[in-house]
Amino acid sequence: MHISTKCSIAIHCLVFICDYGNTTRVTSGLLALSTGSNPVVIRNIVSALRKDGILAVKPGSGGTTIRCPLKEITLYRVYKAVEPDFLDKLFGIHPAPSPFCLVGKNIHRVLDHPYKKVRMDLKKSLQGITLEEIVRNFHVLTDG
Repeated sequence: MHISTKCSIAIHCLVFICDYGNTTRVTSGLLALSTGSNPVVIRNIVSALRKDGILAVKPGSGGTTIRCPLKEITLYRVYKAVEPDFLDKLFGIHPAPSPFCLVGKNIHRVLDHPYKKVRMDLKKSLQGITLEEIVRNFHVLTDG
């Protein structure tokens, strides 16, 4: 299983914007410094979050702000914004099992149900975690 780092980078950016957005002009360059990511990666993530309605970006000199209440931003929403098909990519099934083997010709159908259940459980879990909770936890952990 592999889940890309785009979501954790996006959450990092969102927490940063929550903490510094009211006092600092938050740009992709500043977010790149904080995350240790390439500014192009940051711009792509910010663009995806803007398209979803999570962020607002001022044209020209820049500046990124949170556009909606933190309790409306779930981990699922962030993941869906930056990796639209992440749940479908969660499990890979080998593409060419033997059609002459009883297991080989049925393994895809056998795995469909448990894999679907795991995807639905993950979706439900991600929908239950909000940016509000993450920011609150950040402040508890950093005494900030």
